[in-house]
Amino acid sequence: MSDDSAPTGTKADLIAAGLHLFGRDGFAATSTRALAGRAGTNVASIAYHFGGKDGLRLACGAEVQRRVGKVAGLPGPDAVDPGMPPEQARQRLEAMLRAMVQFLTQVPEAADIVGFIMREFAEDGPVLDQIYGHFFLPKHRELCQLVAIATGRDADSQDTRLLVFSMLGQAVYFRIGQSLICRRMGWQSYGPDEARAIADRLVANLHAVLEAAP
Repeated sequence: MSDDSAPTGTKADLIAAGLHLFGRDGFAATSTRALAGRAGTNVASIAYHFGGKDGLRLACGAEVQRRVGKVAGLPGPDAVDPGMPPEQARQRLEAMLRAMVQFLTQVPEAADIVGFIMREFAEDGPVLDQIYGHFFLPKHRELCQLVAIATGRDADSQDTRLLVFSMLGQAVYFRIGQSLICRRMGWQSYGPDEARAIADRLVANLHAVLEAAP
């Protein structure tokens, strides 16, 4: 998806409401009245723009893909040149990781996006299939290819796939564990300095893992 597909107006307000309420309360427990109230519109607008609550749920999933795609890059068949130098592959992995940390710690909407994704994972609903098939699977394969180029590993090996999961999971943890982390670190919140420190630590972890590869 491109920026041209970004929702606007009432559609954007309803999607923002859906990301927050579906993530916090779950799909079944969220009423159309609550969605409309948070969006500052009427209940009929949900059916008008999305065909109903189910359609809004899928639109929230599409918005997650758009927002995360802007940060991590949209997957595509030619996203990775097999002939690129290993150092270039390492640089791309580092840049993606730094961009993820910046988004997860500095963008207010990231909390609702992560909350929505976590809830959908737990409920194993239709949005999980949507995000997995259209975005996560091809993006994960792309990152595995970059790791393979950077290290000489097999891109499809179990260890490479787990390495990519661990890289992504570390970044997400700093979003979902913010309160605990800030308390332990003596931080009031995640400001630019804290975000930079987190990114530097995760990038150091990344390079250590890549350099230790057989």
